Amino acid sequence: MRTLIGIDVGGTFTDFVAYDHDTRAIDVWKEPSVPADPVLGILKGLEQHRERGAITNIRIGTTVATNALLERKGATVAYITTRGFRDVPFIQRGNRKSHYDMSWVKPKPLVERWRCFEVDERVDAYGRILMPLDESALRDIAAEIGRDPEIRAVAVCFLFSYLNPAHEQRAREILTAVLPDKAVSISYEVLPKWKEYERASTTIADAYLKPVVSRQLATMRDRLDAAGILAPAVVIKSNGGEMTFARAVDSPVNMLVSGPTGGVIAARHVASLSGIRQLVTLDMGGTSTDVSTVLDGRESFTTTFEIEWGLPIQIPMVDIRTIGAGGGSIAWIDKGGMLRVGPESAGAVPGPACYGKGGHRATVTDANLLLGRLDPGNFLGGRMRLDPAAARAAIEEVAAALGQPVEATAMAIIRIANNNMVGALRSVLIERGLDPRDFTLCAFGGAGPLHASELIAEMGIPRALVPNHPGQFSAYGFIMTNPRVDRQRTTQTTNTRFDPERVTAVMETLVAEGMTELFEQGYTEDIEVYRSLEMRYLGQNYELELPIGTDALKADRVERLWDSFHEAHLARFGFKTPGEIIEIVNYTATLTARSKSPAPPSVAPADGAAVPMSRRRVGFPAGLRDDVAVFDRAALRAGHTIEGPAIIEEAASVTIVNPGQRVSIDTFGQIILQAGSH
Repeated sequence: MRTLIGIDVGGTFTDFVAYDHDTRAIDVWKEPSVPADPVLGILKGLEQHRERGAITNIRIGTTVATNALLERKGATVAYITTRGFRDVPFIQRGNRKSHYDMSWVKPKPLVERWRCFEVDERVDAYGRILMPLDESALRDIAAEIGRDPEIRAVAVCFLFSYLNPAHEQRAREILTAVLPDKAVSISYEVLPKWKEYERASTTIADAYLKPVVSRQLATMRDRLDAAGILAPAVVIKSNGGEMTFARAVDSPVNMLVSGPTGGVIAARHVASLSGIRQLVTLDMGGTSTDVSTVLDGRESFTTTFEIEWGLPIQIPMVDIRTIGAGGGSIAWIDKGGMLRVGPESAGAVPGPACYGKGGHRATVTDANLLLGRLDPGNFLGGRMRLDPAAARAAIEEVAAALGQPVEATAMAIIRIANNNMVGALRSVLIERGLDPRDFTLCAFGGAGPLHASELIAEMGIPRALVPNHPGQFSAYGFIMTNPRVDRQRTTQTTNTRFDPERVTAVMETLVAEGMTELFEQGYTEDIEVYRSLEMRYLGQNYELELPIGTDALKADRVERLWDSFHEAHLARFGFKTPGEIIEIVNYTATLTARSKSPAPPSVAPADGAAVPMSRRRVGFPAGLRDDVAVFDRAALRAGHTIEGPAIIEEAASVTIVNPGQRVSIDTFGQIILQAGSH
């Protein structure tokens, strides 16, 4: 037996998926998260795995970096930059989130201005040193930082260091020697790209996270060893790849959306089994909902993520939008007497009122339970019994404030939560010019299938896919992800002064760095390399990414490169300008080590109609229905069809089928929910 374990540490539950390479068997389970000590939740969950000695690899997705940034619980940071540029993190950009809101203020950076320092040094726009680094002044700054007991990390970002990193590298040597107990981040290693503010913001974020991530990951490895779990363990990156604990400690900003990437990767994989290539994913857990898209069979990636509006983190990552809408989202009354839901969450502790752990405020989970959409005796397969009386008491308090019946209030809570998620879906589809009618909604997370039927109706999406193991789906994605490394760098040149040797050297350096990281992870075979350039017409403010072949930068092929850019610009913007100067700005190399993805086994064909295991009273948007059929998902077979209204229960999730909707079970046991009967 050889077992690969995927672990997703969420805000409410920690999910586990075990895949046996020999038998192809998949085992899934959950363990309540321990927010104060996430490693404890991992260790408790691993105790449930019967063959711990057979574990060959562990892949972990964690929210430690995400939560530290969103909750602003990272380390106190000092910032050192070129003289005259101390205020770049505070000036930010000239744009505004709210053009007509005179009370709006810019977001606060992750560093205090009085902890920002300037030093004499200067590199020009061609990478030439105009003024050497004043090492004496830097040592004085280091001494001043050392006298501040709150500072635990230092971020260094010098002007044009992405072209010549000598000053930043020397600064790190000095700071490490003078301040051995402080973490140091330099922009050349974090984000060697142009645009001073974005580079500074990303580097500060990396330093802000280093002490937090270092403490937890170092403890994680030691505690795994102490528990007798000696298998190699890696952390999932925001781009869906993996990195060693040591690499994660050195570059924690790459863990920013570590957990949610697994669900997108798994959704792309299982949808491809059914021939679905246009997908919008919805991962609804206990605390938040993440949405993303799969276009033409490929995940969407971005480097323009913002932790808050105006605070960019420019690292390669799966393009995921997150909102505060989960099963634990709390219902509350605003100052105007209107019902609101979220973004505050009850989390794992105390959790929704129905969990019986001390929570008393009404949540989305309480509303679903009160309306019969959840079975109190079959939550998590019966491992955790819910308290309907506590859920009713919590919602009655909200209902009394609104002057509404309790069942109507519960449905209002669900509909408001749904409306919040519709807004997120619109942001990744309609706002990008994508037609929802061309997509399938892949709903997962413990709460996603509960809401999928209403969401596809609201959005005009024709169908939803509920995969196997939706409650542990991100962890499922971790066992099928391919190791991936992204390398970026800015080196500007134009078609009028193009130097094939210089630009080829830049690209091949990135490829070599990526190879080194994959080798560190133990991957030496089946490595695929993808190269791309970010280009623009000279004077434009935004670049267009253009994939290129291995030999595209050679002197005898470069004319084809310029022609390709003209055609790409025409396709994207509707015009091209032959004869205009073309500028190459950024270089990107993406390396993946192809591994065989686990294939889910086929399920047996149906030999008759699906038989419900029980019936009960259930609330739907159109009203309460008595005698609604409840099916056990484990008993459904390929070819089974179910007409709504109905409920399909499984250990870690529930799928609601509204009246007028229809479900069919595909070859792999996945639920295909059609928006209307056919």
